[in-house]
Amino acid sequence: MPASITLSRLTWSTPDGTALFSDLDLSFGLERVGIVGRNGTGKTTLLRLIRGDLSPASGTVSRSGSIGLMRQDIGQNPAETVADLFEARDALALLARAEAGQATVEELAEADWALPARLDTALARLGLAPLPETCLCSLSGGQRARMGLAALTFSGPDFLLLDEPTNNLDREGRKAVVELIRNWRGGAIIVSHDRELLDEMDAIVELTSLGVSRYSGNYTTYRERKAQELTAARENLAQAEKMTNAVAARAQEAAERKARKDNAGRRSRTKGDQPKILMDFAKGRSENTSGANARLRDARRTEAQFVLDTARQKIEILEPLHMQIASTGLSAEKRVLRLDRITGGYDLASPVIRDFSLVLTGPKRVALNGPNGSGKSTLLALIAGRLTPVCGQVECFVPLAFLDQHVALLDPALSLHDNFRALDPSADENQCRAALARFRFRADDAMRVAGSLSGGERLRAGLACTLGQKKPPQLLILDEPTNHLDLDALEALESALTSYDGALLVVSHDQAFLDTLRLDTVENIVASPTG
Repeated sequence: MPASITLSRLTWSTPDGTALFSDLDLSFGLERVGIVGRNGTGKTTLLRLIRGDLSPASGTVSRSGSIGLMRQDIGQNPAETVADLFEARDALALLARAEAGQATVEELAEADWALPARLDTALARLGLAPLPETCLCSLSGGQRARMGLAALTFSGPDFLLLDEPTNNLDREGRKAVVELIRNWRGGAIIVSHDRELLDEMDAIVELTSLGVSRYSGNYTTYRERKAQELTAARENLAQAEKMTNAVAARAQEAAERKARKDNAGRRSRTKGDQPKILMDFAKGRSENTSGANARLRDARRTEAQFVLDTARQKIEILEPLHMQIASTGLSAEKRVLRLDRITGGYDLASPVIRDFSLVLTGPKRVALNGPNGSGKSTLLALIAGRLTPVCGQVECFVPLAFLDQHVALLDPALSLHDNFRALDPSADENQCRAALARFRFRADDAMRVAGSLSGGERLRAGLACTLGQKKPPQLLILDEPTNHLDLDALEALESALTSYDGALLVVSHDQAFLDTLRLDTVENIVASPTG
């Protein structure tokens, strides 16, 4: 029987009663499926339901075949080695005894002589080459993530379940993951916003507040279908608005006719032209007819409003998020930033940044490039003043905003409204509300506490509180801004940054994102040999 995963009439709600899935039906075969959707639509929850970490309120999850889960705690045990992660310690020890002539006849019969070569192949597929005895804690975060994927595929499961597998990986790591998935012949269910990875999918499953939709083909095909759906939804909305207006106009005409008829009846009764019994009968019949017509008009109004609300909701789901940014007023000749041979880092005895210089003038767009561990984020912290260089000089000549991966500029104890006012005290209430609304924090959402937001929401809030200002900062520093954004917010950020007329300094391993920014230059960061 072929391996498969089937969800039947599955229902699940959050602890506060918010329904994420209702009577959900989905099936997965030996195919690569990308799970996409805005933050909060339940992508990770869907994976946990498939894995069995969560139990549905109703419905079933049927699994046929083995499921591979990527460990999240790799490197936390200081004694754990590469061989331990691959569950190969005993088998490798046996081979070592055999090569030393110390194995028994029974042990030699059980020896897996091909194991070292298979381990090397699994590691090489993800650009890794550590020895089996290497401690996992000595590897970088990106290396550990790739190591987890290598161990996962080494076990040969029927299905891979992956949640943002390329997050926090450098460019080479991302390429390795994409290549792995491109050649994977089992099933894979992957939550991701990495468009390069999603273009390797056989199908895309989209989660929205309206339900779940499945699209055949990769991400590019999915986006084409979504554009067609948006065009159709706009046409439906226009028709729904036209129908609602027509129903309202007919109701108004009917009300005016009734008013004229009632006035004529009252005048006739006053004159006494007809016997009272006939006038009373006519009045009663008119009231009954008017009541029936009123109920019919109400039903038509209700139906028209339902169609209109549904059309608007569909537009809300499909319409891309637009982030409008005011001009910074930065001139092409204005000196923005000067770094003069700076050296520094978190470890003062062995600083990762050494003797680095950079001059930024006018609205230039610069990306800092380098592998994980080369010090890119450290350099941004030095520029933003969060770290003090050991030597050298940092001079910034314009207002700046630094959005790191944790959006530390937001006070987690304050609401978004209060964070905005704290960062821009000159803004009045209307300007504050309007700016937050442009970034889809409308009405009560403006009063949400920053510490309660998801990673993607927090970055969007940070963008709202900086780029949403009446006069945005003239230097924007971004450290891996795409890591926690859903695809809609990511594309909106790209659109906003394309129209941003200030200077931009960015660290990102998302090549598709960098390609949209129309960079002026790329500065390569090389890790210090002693760093």
